[in-house]
Amino acid sequence: MATSAKQMRAWQGPALFSFGFRPFFLGATVWVVVAMLMWILMLAGSVELPTRFDPAAWHAHEFLFGYLGAVLAGFLLTAVPNWTGRFPMVGWPLAALFALWCAGRIAILTAAMWPAGVAAGLDIAFPVVLGALILREIIAGRNWRNLAVLALLGGFTCANALFHFEAMGGAYAPKGFGLRLGLATVVMMIGVIGGRIVPSFTRNWLAQNSDAARPAPPMQRFDRIVLLASLGILSVWVALPTHVATGILLLVLALLHTARLLRWQGHHTYSEALVFVLHAAYALIPLGALALGMDVLLGQANQAAAQHVWMAGTIGAMTLAVMTRATRGHTGQTLVADKPTILIYLSVFGSVGLRYLAPSEPALITVSGILWIAAFGGFLLAYGPSLCGPAKVRQI
Repeated sequence: MATSAKQMRAWQGPALFSFGFRPFFLGATVWVVVAMLMWILMLAGSVELPTRFDPAAWHAHEFLFGYLGAVLAGFLLTAVPNWTGRFPMVGWPLAALFALWCAGRIAILTAAMWPAGVAAGLDIAFPVVLGALILREIIAGRNWRNLAVLALLGGFTCANALFHFEAMGGAYAPKGFGLRLGLATVVMMIGVIGGRIVPSFTRNWLAQNSDAARPAPPMQRFDRIVLLASLGILSVWVALPTHVATGILLLVLALLHTARLLRWQGHHTYSEALVFVLHAAYALIPLGALALGMDVLLGQANQAAAQHVWMAGTIGAMTLAVMTRATRGHTGQTLVADKPTILIYLSVFGSVGLRYLAPSEPALITVSGILWIAAFGGFLLAYGPSLCGPAKVRQI
């Protein structure tokens, strides 16, 4: 049997399947643009989808579990080889995994045409298979410290299953335990993974630019305290989202993550958007906690908008920040944000801001959606050719 290295060198198929980030970043972005366009048309009453979900449930599910599931796959299939020292998945096995994710999107979209449970089974199969592959690599590479990331992926998968269970039982899934558990798990993922990459990339950039400032090293005692507290507070939010004590705890969460972010010296990186955007995206964790906490304490007049600070903001901005950097770094481009990249970042932050203000002016939901399409459509135009192009590789 050929070694993994020989298989990589021998791969003569499409460059799209030469590394994990390529198909999944491209597929996720195409899907999130299409899904937002369909959502805008559904709000206008122009489209009715053949899915078993109600429109709001489909929108929430496909943006959280559909889109983000693909981005997580692209990130993990690219990062895990660096963590374990093993070779990445390439070629037809990678194409098969990508096809499974695509099958899940089609199945959910057309679920009304299939027997009950078929679409849910296909959808959940993807993160289960992904988790099994990551577990195999962690065990083979004896990289036990990253079992925490796998555990969070497991929580994300369980949240997806719970979302399906609630929707099939007739509950309003967008306000159910499944969505909150999935969102809380993703916030924890960004807290864990962002807590490694944001200070590390910031340190590298500051050193390269002869700036004497240095961020606090990743995962020190304070970071562990913040993450443990976050786990507890988010668990309370999942279980008791409307309790006054939850609102107070969410404000504590906002303070903790603000303090953590300030330790990373992001104010020294204004001149390079590719680095500064990581800090700006992470800042949406405390801003989202603040919005949710204040909404609870003030009577839940703006819950959906507050929740979108995490749903669209933290997730949308951080995934774009990671996808732009990883694509540039792994396709031989300079780690500098060009004008199209800066416009992508501005569009996604603008989309989040308008979505938060939408309760006062419902038309802003459509404008927010258009800016969202501009952000991710811009990513497709600027980075799609690189994702499909020659398989140059550069460490980032």
